[in-house]
Amino acid sequence: MPRRKPLSDTLPVWAQVALYGAALAAGAVLLQWLDYQRLARTRPGELYVVLVAAGFLAVGVLVGARLFRKAPPPAFDGNPRAAAALGLTPRELTVLEEIAAGRSNKEVARRLKVSPETVKTHVARLLGKLGATRRGDAVARARELGLLP
Repeated sequence: MPRRKPLSDTLPVWAQVALYGAALAAGAVLLQWLDYQRLARTRPGELYVVLVAAGFLAVGVLVGARLFRKAPPPAFDGNPRAAAALGLTPRELTVLEEIAAGRSNKEVARRLKVSPETVKTHVARLLGKLGATRRGDAVARARELGLLP
């Protein structure tokens, strides 16, 4: 009669560990169920009190979460009044957002599909309209005015 291989030779290590863990979990569940059956028969009053307390706790947590949650921040609108007062065009605002993201003129030109000279023109107009001498100053001024988040 041929000898059978032991289980440790037929299964990979991870499967052996999973099988052993499942067996331990099943045993723990069985023991807990038996303990619950004994508890439910010997102390039903205390069990009801625990269940009611858990219910009140759940309701309290839900009500508290709804009452004390923070309101969502208002949506960013870009301060259209300030943009209109400065005379900024939509394209200039787009270029300003790209500058704020730290992109160079060439990168902005590639992203917007325009020439680098066009981007330079937009940047020069932005600097003049925002009263800035450098790109970083323009971004800081735009954030002060609420044009950028």
